[in-house]
Amino acid sequence: MPDVIYSSRNKIATITISNPQKYNIFTHEIVHKLNAAWSRFNNSEDRVAVLTGEGEAAFTAGANLKDIPHDLWRAVPGVGIDVNKPIIAAISGLVVGGGLVLVQMADLAIATEQSTFSYPEAKIGFTGGLIASLAARIPHKIAMELLFIGESISAQRAYEAGLINKVTPQGEHLNTAYAWAEKIAKNSPVVLQTLKDYVGKTIPKGPSEISASYRAQIEHVINSPDFDEGIDAFISKRTPNF
Repeated sequence: MPDVIYSSRNKIATITISNPQKYNIFTHEIVHKLNAAWSRFNNSEDRVAVLTGEGEAAFTAGANLKDIPHDLWRAVPGVGIDVNKPIIAAISGLVVGGGLVLVQMADLAIATEQSTFSYPEAKIGFTGGLIASLAARIPHKIAMELLFIGESISAQRAYEAGLINKVTPQGEHLNTAYAWAEKIAKNSPVVLQTLKDYVGKTIPKGPSEISASYRAQIEHVINSPDFDEGIDAFISKRTPNF
């Protein structure tokens, strides 16, 4: 059953996309649970998160094309939900489509030498548009190569492009991620959050990323007690008590 597993140890959260029989693809359920995991991380004592996929075959192969979750943006930190703590992507195997979006939005990324990265949406006639921000994070021409041609690049090429921080031997991605997470967890949370906020405001955002952020804010208003109180007061012809 597709799942997102949250575990915590020594102020380090591990968030695992668990759908290994299908290369950890995004289903509607995984999108919902990943959004909930980011919310839990925000409200926890954990200071840094390691995001990974179950097994070594795939970090995630992107959206389930047989039943595309069109609200996939909700699962993306910094887009569907603000996350003000550091995120490390620990990658093994395939990174496809929406998986590449997760990697670009992570603060740090570590991948095994067998990992590959691709965004084949132009080949299949579908895109959510969030990937446009890739061009603000790696060299423009390499970003356009990934988007227009849709072929995979190796972990080494991803490292050279600045998409990931480090390439490890197979099976060592999590150990390396945890070693970095332990160092981060000892640092000042206030400074880490401030730096992440400053950097987030510095990096240019694509149109889909901006609109998704606005949608999330509007939904926050619609789901708030103030909205319910305001509507009820209007119907009851009374002054709202916010």
